[in-house]
Amino acid sequence: MNENLCVIDTNVALVANGHSEVSKECAFACLKQLEKIMQQGSIALDDKWLILREYMHKLSSSGQPGMGDKFLKWVLTNQRNPNRCILVSITPKSEDSLDFLEFPAHPQLQQFDRSDRKFVAVSIKHPGHPPILQAADSKWWGWQKALAECGVPVIFVCPEELAEKYQKKMGSPSKPMEVLKFKELSTVKVS
Repeated sequence: MNENLCVIDTNVALVANGHSEVSKECAFACLKQLEKIMQQGSIALDDKWLILREYMHKLSSSGQPGMGDKFLKWVLTNQRNPNRCILVSITPKSEDSLDFLEFPAHPQLQQFDRSDRKFVAVSIKHPGHPPILQAADSKWWGWQKALAECGVPVIFVCPEELAEKYQKKMGSPSKPMEVLKFKELSTVKVS
């Protein structure tokens, strides 16, 4: 299996395009992560195309003007290439199409954003449990321990910035983190 396999939250591409209230350093880090994936990595997508549809709704399929748009064009070009895009079968719940049988029943994840559950379901269902790249959603910072307990690794592309944003929003101190290398780019995951 490709050691650079990951699930990419849409906000990584949006930040790489400059569409978020983050620093230029964070935007550059997202840009570099996407470049690395497109050059050497692969991504996991759901077989219902929910992740791809979200990308297409928020990014430009022409591949321009930003790196996030270029990433979408790369995904569209490679979506059927099993060396670059791995399709993972996930099961929407009959009573809620934004919730999935694969999503963990952890008590601390009950308020997890419904629109983001597809990323977690893909990571859990894939046998390698690829990490989810996250850039700008500070709520994930608060859910990282519960996600890790469920076997879902999260790589925060801009950890210091996200921890600060979470602390300001929620009034909670950031949790201790350990450094995780995703190829040559330093990122973090919960210990």
